Amino acid sequence: MPDIDQNTQYGADQITVLEGLDPVRKRPGMYIGGTGKDGLHHLIKELLDNAIDEAMLGICNRVRLVLNPDNSVSVEDNGRGIPVDKHAKTGKSALETVFTVLHAGGKFGGEGSGYKVSSGLHGVGASVVNALSHWLVAEVKRGDDLYSLRFEQGKAVGDIKKEKNPRKDEWQKLEGNGSRVTYLADDTIFPEVVWDYDYIAERIRNNAYLTKGVTFILSDYRDGLPDGITQDLKTYTFHFEGGISSYVRHLNKSHQIITDPVFFVEKTIGELQVEVSLAYADDFNERVYAFANHVHTGEGGTHLTGFRMALTKQVNAYGKANGLLKEADGTLSGDDMREGLTAVISVKLPEPQFEGQTKAKLGNPEMRSAVDAVVSEGLDYYFNENPQAARKIIEKCVLALRARLAARAARETVIRKGALDGMTLPGKLADCSEKDPAKSELYIVEGDSAGGSAKEGRDRKTQAILPLRGKILNVERARLDRMLSSEGIKNLIVATGVGVGDQIDYARLRYHRIIIMTDADVDGAHIRTLLLTLFYRHFPEIIKQGHLYIAQPPLFGIVRGKEKFWALTEPEKDRLVTKLEKEALEKRAKGKTEEVAEDADAANPVETEVSEEVVTESAQDESTGEQPPEESRLKKLGISVNRFKGLGEMNADQLWETTMNPESRTLLQVAMDDAERADDIFTMLMGDEVPPRKKFIQTHAKTATIDV
Repeated sequence: MPDIDQNTQYGADQITVLEGLDPVRKRPGMYIGGTGKDGLHHLIKELLDNAIDEAMLGICNRVRLVLNPDNSVSVEDNGRGIPVDKHAKTGKSALETVFTVLHAGGKFGGEGSGYKVSSGLHGVGASVVNALSHWLVAEVKRGDDLYSLRFEQGKAVGDIKKEKNPRKDEWQKLEGNGSRVTYLADDTIFPEVVWDYDYIAERIRNNAYLTKGVTFILSDYRDGLPDGITQDLKTYTFHFEGGISSYVRHLNKSHQIITDPVFFVEKTIGELQVEVSLAYADDFNERVYAFANHVHTGEGGTHLTGFRMALTKQVNAYGKANGLLKEADGTLSGDDMREGLTAVISVKLPEPQFEGQTKAKLGNPEMRSAVDAVVSEGLDYYFNENPQAARKIIEKCVLALRARLAARAARETVIRKGALDGMTLPGKLADCSEKDPAKSELYIVEGDSAGGSAKEGRDRKTQAILPLRGKILNVERARLDRMLSSEGIKNLIVATGVGVGDQIDYARLRYHRIIIMTDADVDGAHIRTLLLTLFYRHFPEIIKQGHLYIAQPPLFGIVRGKEKFWALTEPEKDRLVTKLEKEALEKRAKGKTEEVAEDADAANPVETEVSEEVVTESAQDESTGEQPPEESRLKKLGISVNRFKGLGEMNADQLWETTMNPESRTLLQVAMDDAERADDIFTMLMGDEVPPRKKFIQTHAKTATIDV
């Protein structure tokens, strides 16, 4: 630590006090999680949440988001309109207060507040968006009057302007009250202000499912509209009268639902509102999404616990009462209910208690009993009214039970076999000497040849190598018991150390970087996809905790003299070759210029001009004047390009230098930002249903890179 003189003056003038919205601009990550893509799009979420709060009150039935030509964003609703009268405490208008004061809003104060149910807890949404915008304009319709207030970098510019509603644009023409907020994100805070249309559309679609009967509209005008277009071709409208039942069907668009009709129950107990829909599909995966006041609780909580309790209880009760569950099968557990289950749980409550900054888990104990009671009553009625659906659910759960017991036996056999052999790690694994998981890496390498080079070239202290022979089993189409019969998958499970199935323990993970390293061809891509499917379906926490990576071996090696260069892609290779070629030509031209100048000085010491033909001469065929083939042209300049067809073509030094050296390698971290979209993609690409995969191939055929 540096020495500090105790006599150094340290007074009140050295204490910095951040006022107003300065804390948000100074530390945006504390409010929106970061300034990357997720943080940028969190601004949209905050404004959408405010509009949705109006919809949950039954006041607003139309919400629209517009991406404007100047890259600003507008969020419109036809709710009550933000108050514009003077606020007693701040002395400013309520409109200015909402956008300039943290923790100001209508979501506090209980019964007398503006909202009984709200997705916002802290009253920072509108003010945070304002703080992180270059400018923001808030507009409010109240009757025939239109109020507007402009802000720049979080500060109000002038006073509220009031005028008669000119009714020039679509929102102004709507009858009744409403609010519109338009803002331009501050590019001095966000490195890149690029809106992801698909990401936004997915969020709006999900909100439309959760708010049945409300119309959500997304318009993208960033490129403007061509002249003469009368119909808005850049607008998408979402409206679902079926609500979360439609959501369940949407989640199963790539699957066959085996229980018809889709189960749905809705009931209010006191101030607690419960909505649940579920169906079973003909696959092995679980898709359950829980929401509290429209907030996605990715880690579940009391509402999810109540749902699982009710489902397990009612399936066992009906199965035993109707002879569908044999005594030999015993009692079905919650795990047996999960295969093929798709469910959406949506609850609304006045004072949600979320655990953690990200609101990932609901903690209200009263919600568990409320959901349990509502779902139990609903399932009892559903099973008695739809005996065929009940039978299919119980048959599927019994099959899952038997598969689970078989998988447990197979897993115990694997463990016993390892113990009897006197080893806990597979023989193919070349382990590292480091025992600290945070400093250890596991490379999963395609093929024994590349595995050999990787073992030879690695850093033995921190890098372990596990070669895979051929393609592993597609676990999207297999239960756990069959999965454990695959030697490659067993080796991988034992090497990672976390276990599998109902005995998984991520605290035992032996490597905090697990790196998939495959060839950059079609087969390599297929193996990589199979491995990603395995991790996504059976070890999702490894992805969520940021431990899974994809190595980026170069496609090309480029040599100029003693210099070596590497390119990951074809375009990168082209740019690099063009640069090296230009440098070589300029160097040759400079040499010829000096040579001509020396000859001219010797004959006649007068300044001599050199023709541009000298610069381009070496790039042309001297006999015809035509451009020679690239390989021949580059060879004359001392440049050679080599394309690697696989990792096995690299020797140990090359593999270390390009792909394994932490100082120079490139790794892609696998993330799972949108679990629903990820699930859909894995199901489509790796599942049994052919039509969705065929459609995907046809849609993307023109953009595919063909490896020949």
